[in-house]
Amino acid sequence: MDYPKNKAYLEARKKLEALKGFYNHLAVYIVVNLAIILVSANVFNSKAVDLFHWTNYITAFFWGFGLVSHGLYVLFFLNSKNNFLKRWEDRKIREFLEKDNF
Repeated sequence: MDYPKNKAYLEARKKLEALKGFYNHLAVYIVVNLAIILVSANVFNSKAVDLFHWTNYITAFFWGFGLVSHGLYVLFFLNSKNNFLKRWEDRKIREFLEKDNF
């Protein structure tokens, strides 16, 4: 589909890319942390399986903070009426255009 390259389209495209980035982050978080937990719990070797030891979940816990902050940014800050980020981006774009055009 061809859409006109107007400001509304570019803003919608930016929100879509941010949402896709969050979904990719979530998928990687699930896959990697599942693998870490299973390896830490000795599922793949002959030792006793221990799924309930707290150290198995350290990476998932701390990475979860990053995932939650990413989700909050995507779901709330990009969709809010706060124009701080938009104004900053517009100002930087104008600055870069002026710098390139001298």
